Amino acid sequence: MPRRGEERLGDMWTSILLVWITCVPNASTALFVGHSNGSRDGSTAGLHGPGEGQRILSRAKRGWVWNQMFVLEEFSGPDPILVGRVTHTDSPYRFGCRNKNIKYILAGEGAGTIFAINERTGDIHAMKRLDREEKAEYTLTAQVINRDTNEPLEPPSEFIIKVQDINDNAPEFTHGPYHATVPEMSQVGKSVTKVTATDADDPVYGNSAKLVYSILEGQPYFSIDPNTAVIKIALHGMDREMREEYLVVIQAKDMGGHMGGLSGTATVTVTLTDVNDNPPKFSKSIYEFSIPEDLGLGKAGGRVKANDRDIGENARSTYSIIDGDEKDIFKITTDPETQEGILLLKKPLDFESKKSYTLKIEAANVGFDPQFSSGSPFRDTATVRVTVEDSDEPPVFSLASYLLQVHENTDVNTIIGQVSAQDPDAAASPIRYFIDRHTDLERQFNINVDDGKITLAKPLDRETDMWHNITVTATEVRNHSQISRAVVAIKVLDINDNAPEFSSDNEAFLCENGKPGQVIQTVSAIDKDDQRNGHFFIYSLVPEMSNNPNFTIKNNIDNSISVVAKHDAFRRQKQEMYFLPIVISDNGNPPLSSTNTLTIRVCGCSNDGAVQSCNVEAFVLPIGISMGALIAILACVILLLVIIVLYVTLRNHKNEPLIIKDEEDVRENIIRYDDEGGGEEDTEAFDIATLQNPDGVNSYLPRKDIKPDLQFIPRQGQDTVDNNGSFFVHDVVTTTLLKEGMVVAV
Repeated sequence: MPRRGEERLGDMWTSILLVWITCVPNASTALFVGHSNGSRDGSTAGLHGPGEGQRILSRAKRGWVWNQMFVLEEFSGPDPILVGRVTHTDSPYRFGCRNKNIKYILAGEGAGTIFAINERTGDIHAMKRLDREEKAEYTLTAQVINRDTNEPLEPPSEFIIKVQDINDNAPEFTHGPYHATVPEMSQVGKSVTKVTATDADDPVYGNSAKLVYSILEGQPYFSIDPNTAVIKIALHGMDREMREEYLVVIQAKDMGGHMGGLSGTATVTVTLTDVNDNPPKFSKSIYEFSIPEDLGLGKAGGRVKANDRDIGENARSTYSIIDGDEKDIFKITTDPETQEGILLLKKPLDFESKKSYTLKIEAANVGFDPQFSSGSPFRDTATVRVTVEDSDEPPVFSLASYLLQVHENTDVNTIIGQVSAQDPDAAASPIRYFIDRHTDLERQFNINVDDGKITLAKPLDRETDMWHNITVTATEVRNHSQISRAVVAIKVLDINDNAPEFSSDNEAFLCENGKPGQVIQTVSAIDKDDQRNGHFFIYSLVPEMSNNPNFTIKNNIDNSISVVAKHDAFRRQKQEMYFLPIVISDNGNPPLSSTNTLTIRVCGCSNDGAVQSCNVEAFVLPIGISMGALIAILACVILLLVIIVLYVTLRNHKNEPLIIKDEEDVRENIIRYDDEGGGEEDTEAFDIATLQNPDGVNSYLPRKDIKPDLQFIPRQGQDTVDNNGSFFVHDVVTTTLLKEGMVVAV
């Protein structure tokens, strides 16, 4: 235990001895509780025996007298610790020191468990080791009672036992682990971070909780304020590119940092953040690239890299061409991911024109810090040499696209134009030309494979298709994979090959009640041919009808004519329809004409000229009934009559039997003929057995509704009679059965 603790313990024992007062016989005593800095009421009493002739000093007021009691924390020994004594003062004649009828009792916090009282003497002992950090003081109540009757001799009184602190807790850093950042190249004394330790000991008693901070590891880079625990930069020019992270061990020691104090440590990880203190630097002074001449525009021809030791935004650089970029053929951009400079093509390369280029490029930081860059961005330059490689290029057409013109109806195999392409390579391979038939599905054009002349394969019609777009391919003879394409647009020019014709329906209507000079119809024409200045048409009647008695035509100013009636004697009963041939001619070179017939119907009109009916039958129909309605009525009547006739016929036909029954005697229907037969030897004409038994042959019963298949030509013969008395014609007998309109000939 430290020296200061020993002194405090000695003081405590001294206090305890001062309040330990033994009983003096035959004297009135003034009693205290624990370690007293003064009585409760501020008075003290001396102790003298009466036998010595001295006055007995007594308290002016009876009651409990005590001060606060103290006990050291963490004190342990073989016996309970005496904290103090409580006693009662009263008349010596009633309660003396040797009076055994009083009893002390204790109540309150920890009574009976942590603290115990001697019921006879009033001594209070601590039964357990105490920890001030758990509980700093206890409030208890003491009372004296009569042992025999348990009656309180005084009211209970409250007192406090305080636990005195000793340095038994080390400082602790409760918010670790600690991380801090500070920019590299910071000035000495720049604050980095602050750490704080706590000590559970009593901060107002002694130096147990007084902390002092120091650095165990991390020097000479960092320092710390011993009282505030602020960590600061201690070394100038700390470079992140040399070392980025530092571990600083901080110690907090109590007792003001003196010997015997307890301590705790914490580690602070300090990371230097980047500043733009390094310029970009090319890894090489000269870069060489070989680029094929057929490299596409916008394609990368090479990459360069300017390294920057900084990171993030501080390492971003831009690249530019500052010299040697002839005719702006190249450009350089920055890859945002890799921070590389990418050399791109802005214009096509041509090996035959220029085989190499020399460029000077520069890399510069985007952002900069004035304190490190001296007012200008960090820069670095390098040289780039570009060698153009020869490539087998496809043929090149003389034009990107061609426009040809041809008149419609031009003769087949006529040359309408020519395309031309050349091999740009030094080898100058011969070229072959073809038409992409996907663009000429009807195969209207052909091309000469050697010279590229385009000819007609079929006649063209401008009115069907005015434009034809075909694709012509050019291929090297030495390398068929090298193909170029060109679009050929063919415009079909117009010739006057279409005669004008009526623009609308060639039918007109004429009212019976019209007046002479009335306009029957306005006629206009169209022409499928193309006229840039517009069409002009000439209208006339055919020569044989130039003096038409019924109609005439009148030219209008809008390239149309009006058909005019000459009189008002048009009647449907007389003539229902008129035909007027009109000749229309255009102004083409040469001009074309056509004859178009206008059909004029005579119709009945209302008073306001609205057409009502144009049929002759309308005169014989009742007013209000149209021809269609009359036809429907007649059709219904005819259909009804047909149904009635069929019904009666079927009913009659159903009532008569179709089979000749036995009761009907055939002999009653025999007609006798006087024609002679062929004699007895004529047996080929018929079978006599059939006549004798007509019902027995194959059980066949003749039907009245079926005519016999054969009829025999009658001839003369003799009459014969069978055994039954029936008459038959010998050789050929013609029997006609007449019944209900049916005839059977045998």
